[in-house]
Amino acid sequence: MCLLLSYQDLAPAKTNPLPDKKYSTLVSLSGHLFDKFLINEALDIIETAGGSFHLVRCEVGQSTDDMSYSELEVGADDTATLDKIIDSLTSLANEHGGDHDAGQEIELALKIGKVNEYETDVTIDKGGPKILILGAGRVCRPAAEFLASYPDICTYGVDDHDADQIHVIVASLYQKDAEETVDGIENTTATQLDVADIGSLSDLVSQVEVVISLLPASFHAAIAGVCIELKKHMVTASYVDESMSNLSQAAKDAGVTILCEMGLDPGIDHLMSMKMIDEAHARKGKIKAFTSYCGGLPSPAAANNPLAYKFSWNPAGALRSGKNPAVYKFLGETIHVDGHNLYESAKRLRLRELPAFALEHLPNRNSLIYGDLYGISKEASTIYRATLRYEGFSEIMVTLSKTGFFDAANHPLLQDTSRPTYKGFLDELLNNISTINTDLDIEASGGYDDDLIARLLKLGCCKNKEIAVKTVKTIKFLGLHEETQIPKGCSSPFDVICQRMEQRMAYGHNEQDMVLLHHEVEVEYPDGQPAEKHQATLLEFGKVENGRSTTAMALTVGIPAAIGALLLLKNKVQTKGVIRPLQPEIYVPALEILESSGIKLVEKVET
Repeated sequence: MCLLLSYQDLAPAKTNPLPDKKYSTLVSLSGHLFDKFLINEALDIIETAGGSFHLVRCEVGQSTDDMSYSELEVGADDTATLDKIIDSLTSLANEHGGDHDAGQEIELALKIGKVNEYETDVTIDKGGPKILILGAGRVCRPAAEFLASYPDICTYGVDDHDADQIHVIVASLYQKDAEETVDGIENTTATQLDVADIGSLSDLVSQVEVVISLLPASFHAAIAGVCIELKKHMVTASYVDESMSNLSQAAKDAGVTILCEMGLDPGIDHLMSMKMIDEAHARKGKIKAFTSYCGGLPSPAAANNPLAYKFSWNPAGALRSGKNPAVYKFLGETIHVDGHNLYESAKRLRLRELPAFALEHLPNRNSLIYGDLYGISKEASTIYRATLRYEGFSEIMVTLSKTGFFDAANHPLLQDTSRPTYKGFLDELLNNISTINTDLDIEASGGYDDDLIARLLKLGCCKNKEIAVKTVKTIKFLGLHEETQIPKGCSSPFDVICQRMEQRMAYGHNEQDMVLLHHEVEVEYPDGQPAEKHQATLLEFGKVENGRSTTAMALTVGIPAAIGALLLLKNKVQTKGVIRPLQPEIYVPALEILESSGIKLVEKVET
């Protein structure tokens, strides 16, 4: 019998990870959880009985011979329900336990911790102004730290010398995530919240003055609806979409400000742009050209792979953005770039202020709408927004795309129960490409690298041997040549490369990222005054303090969002409705507070 019941081994959570349930216990499951679908049976048992669960830990075996391990916090409204769940899980473990002495395989082992009773009240009993942050991801902690340290921070533009201490509430779907986010930050409270539960959301929103939503954009409209109903201001770092625009009149009628696009890009880019443009217009100048470059990159020390790029989250979103079409205006001509050709449109970039950086830029979606937003569409002959990468990134991505790795359709070879190896799958993709350069005379030495370089060139996947060499280095770095089986979760070439990039291109311990934002605005003045080129540059690196890493991206998204909430809290923003940070009442104090917080923009004017 493999069943093991223990009431000592599994330590209870310090606070209830399932606040909607009064009783909970920690359950660990090990064995063939996924290949024999035992985890599904266990979760069905919990939900059918009326319980709920929170996944605390999960380790998935990489082959059918490997064991998997999961820890679940299981909760229920009463002890009878929790006892029923425990009994059913015990029966499941007994059924699949096997008999080691008889040579039977152990399919499932179970451990159960002590049952804990918690209070379920989520009322925030704190004095003074309160700001609610929804979402406990990487961006949340810098925002919470900024707000919780007020009024100790230098608050230029706010003029609030007798300010009350702000209390910050961080709400997440899982209590543990919220607690980890605010760990060590004074004047904060962590709480559990499912924003889909409008009643619970309304209860929490009613207790605060301002809400910051750092959740995915698809949640914002519902949250904004609650804020409008309760007459609470709201901040997001996301783009204004149609669902948010449709709420603008209701927000105005309620006297509520929904401040969107208050992050980095969008966010700080708006602040910088409008300051430069408004200052030029105040001097009767006309904007001749507006160019904006922005990128989240590894710091030079961390750019240590062939692509000189890393991911701090699942790479699928970033790879999909590489297929987005783009449009911009250059010297009066509207330029359209098809999504399939985006990487091929990359151009070299050198910034005089940062000569050590070898960069390239790709057009970033629709630049023309910024002409309308910034009021320069009729006067500027060039309006261009771009994404930054280190030089050489795009030419490798073009080659990987031509090999078929960015194809999201299910591949027949990945539908079989017998899994192919990475090398076998790479060969299959290359075999499906028609040879283009049939007259290309390339000597292959017989070594794997040289053979693969020759194949890429003959198939027309890359322009020259130098790019082919870089691509082969990338293929080997990602392990796409290895004789190991592709996991069952991969059903398309896109899945395969995402899985490999997530494994091989993650930031290492204490590695830092970097954010670079650079604006150039060319201005013409009347009466024979010399033309000027205004530049503004932000260069921010991630930080490691007391063993805790904070990414530059989190800093430059979280702190602007927090500044937006602070300005709303102090009634410094008079504009109502769904807005962007384009008004002087926002960008003037926001830029001052950013600088006082250590995020400095360097400005320069050339004639």
